[in-house]
Amino acid sequence: MTGVAQSAFGFLLSVGLLVLFHELGHYLVARWCGVKVLRFSVGFGRVLASRRHGPDQTEWVISAIPLGGYVKMLDEREGEVAPEEAPRAFNRQHLGKRFAIVLAGPVANLGLAVLLYTVIFANGVEGLRPVLEAPPAGSIAQRSDLQRGDEIHRVAGSRVQTWQDLRWRVLQASGSESLVLGLDRGGSTLDRQLDLRSLKREDWEADFLGALGLHSFRPRLDAVIGELLEGKPAARAGMRPGDRVLAINGDALPDWEAVARYINARPDAELVFQVERAGVAREIVVRSESLTQGERRVGRVGISPRVDPATVAHLRVTAQYSTAESFAQAVAKTWDLSIFTLKMLKRIVFGEASLKNISGPLTMADFAGQSVAAGWIVFVGYLALISVSLGVLNLLPIPLLDGGHLMYYTAELVTGRPVSDRVADIGQRIGIAMLLLLMSLALYNDFNHLLSKF
Repeated sequence: MTGVAQSAFGFLLSVGLLVLFHELGHYLVARWCGVKVLRFSVGFGRVLASRRHGPDQTEWVISAIPLGGYVKMLDEREGEVAPEEAPRAFNRQHLGKRFAIVLAGPVANLGLAVLLYTVIFANGVEGLRPVLEAPPAGSIAQRSDLQRGDEIHRVAGSRVQTWQDLRWRVLQASGSESLVLGLDRGGSTLDRQLDLRSLKREDWEADFLGALGLHSFRPRLDAVIGELLEGKPAARAGMRPGDRVLAINGDALPDWEAVARYINARPDAELVFQVERAGVAREIVVRSESLTQGERRVGRVGISPRVDPATVAHLRVTAQYSTAESFAQAVAKTWDLSIFTLKMLKRIVFGEASLKNISGPLTMADFAGQSVAAGWIVFVGYLALISVSLGVLNLLPIPLLDGGHLMYYTAELVTGRPVSDRVADIGQRIGIAMLLLLMSLALYNDFNHLLSKF
């Protein structure tokens, strides 16, 4: 499967599943409340396939535009309703039922995220142990007396088991002035405080761990090539696994870290590798690629080091839980992600975070394709993350979204009467304008993200 096909497949599968669960939430609660459902559609626009099913002969539909879906319920405001069916119309239901039906969609997405994260935690989450490399001189980590070999166990009181846990917990502290790390050093338990005040907004949006001076422990590796990426500059130039890099452009490089640092500092440059192959020295000319990493360009040639499995084995860990523990972890993860999403939205609105953080369907498709290629557990994690985002975003008080309807119902609860048609019409216009603006910005960021790869 090509990259484009993989991205399309991953995108359609993820959007289809998320929309299906969202609309099922509305549908099931509507049926439970006695409301007649006329149509259940995954997608918008032209109908591709349909079938009637159930006691109410609900029309189940797959439509051409796979960017959403809807549940159409019997409603006197949208057409004539037979007198005998009027009690089953949505608009005839009391406020509590209407509120529950609308709320059910976002709740279904959050519930799906809990289910998916439960599967992930029960299966076991593999990762690198959060062991630190020596922090760069003058970095925040170095000033906080962190040392090579320190293993982080807690961040702000929360337990971490993998490097990904560490990254997530530190990211949650963005906007704070300081952060306390609990660590193990040679069998002793210590606490160290990181001062976060010097980090800029762009630091948090790029390699914030690197900006703090937190780097994953790297065993000292010989400058011997282990693998080459097919189609990349090194492979095209004729390099082979087992080649030992002696120097580049005449500069001697003692280990793999020095090789990687040298290449990264030279994007889109001609590099003359002096390598040893089967005891014979030779030169190979390679032109590095230029890739964007955060706000800077870095060089890549598509090589990775030869690593002794025993050297790396003790740095890997699998965090696995019982079913009950997995569910508890999943609930906590979904809650943390929901709160973090709201915090990020607040920071974007108040100008504390870049609008570049808003992405749309093209970036979603790109990430979906990457997650499909990485394996089912990564794809399930991607689905869970997007499901949380969809659930939270649908709860925002924006007309046309579920949150907009809930806002109207809250106003009805306070005033004792429904929102007027005029107010609802104005709200709908505002909602359309806001969503169009948001979609335009997301697509603009998508195209910038994709163009930066070329």
